[in-house]
Amino acid sequence: MDYRERITANPDIMLGKPVIKGTRITVEFIIRKLSEEMTMEEFMQEFSHISREDILAALAYAADVLANEEYIEA
Repeated sequence: MDYRERITANPDIMLGKPVIKGTRITVEFIIRKLSEEMTMEEFMQEFSHISREDILAALAYAADVLANEEYIEA
């Protein structure tokens, strides 16, 4: 999946955090809710303008960011 079709960042929206295009729903918020055991179906019910593909794009974006992160051991 090419998350760039669904994820954008703009300094004027949510302080530049990556969001689902056309919304103020951040990638961080989606991942946080999923980590708190909210299912994708529950998320889509609560935020009806967010699709399964949007959630998958958020996960793909987060995976790419982590894959390129440098780790520093103390």
